[in-house]
Amino acid sequence: MGRQGILFVMTGASGVGKDTIRQAALPDIDNMLYSISATTREKRVGEVEGKHYYFYDKEKFTTAIDAGNMLEHAEYVGDYYGTPRQPVEKALAAGQDMLLELELVGARQVKEAMPDAVMVFIAPPSLVELERRLRGRGTDSEEKIQKRLARAREEIKAVREFDYVVVNDILAKAVDEFASVIKAERAQSQYLTDKDIAAFLREF
Repeated sequence: MGRQGILFVMTGASGVGKDTIRQAALPDIDNMLYSISATTREKRVGEVEGKHYYFYDKEKFTTAIDAGNMLEHAEYVGDYYGTPRQPVEKALAAGQDMLLELELVGARQVKEAMPDAVMVFIAPPSLVELERRLRGRGTDSEEKIQKRLARAREEIKAVREFDYVVVNDILAKAVDEFASVIKAERAQSQYLTDKDIAAFLREF
């Protein structure tokens, strides 16, 4: 029996460092794909179809939703964003692990659709530190910063819905902890193939 891939879902407040942790960790983790989202927003200069996003028109996107072909989706500022179901299911069936980086709403949708998904919450060391990081970006207005902080407070309340919590205080430590989550899940016997188990048992 072939190995079934593991679906990992990473969630955390805006500014907590999800992208930074992912980009630092994934090059050293084999057999892991990062899921590409679909969107109806216009393609920006330098963006590549199938690398940055799958670009859909609104009719195609809503048709995909109605057909159950979106694993999760949300609307933001008049455009849709979501995860096409077929590439995820195909990868998992082939024994390929997959990582989704989502907002809380999307993460909850995925967990409902795929209860075996491994849920990882990336948390700031404190709201004070999160506010410092948001201000350090220099890209958001005061109003937007306050909205992001209010949203972060609500998201942190959902931490018990997750299997793992990684606190991004020191980046290198957070990257190591995130990688350890993946290693721990892969070490579970349910994810070993019959060949793996047979080879192990031959030693006894």
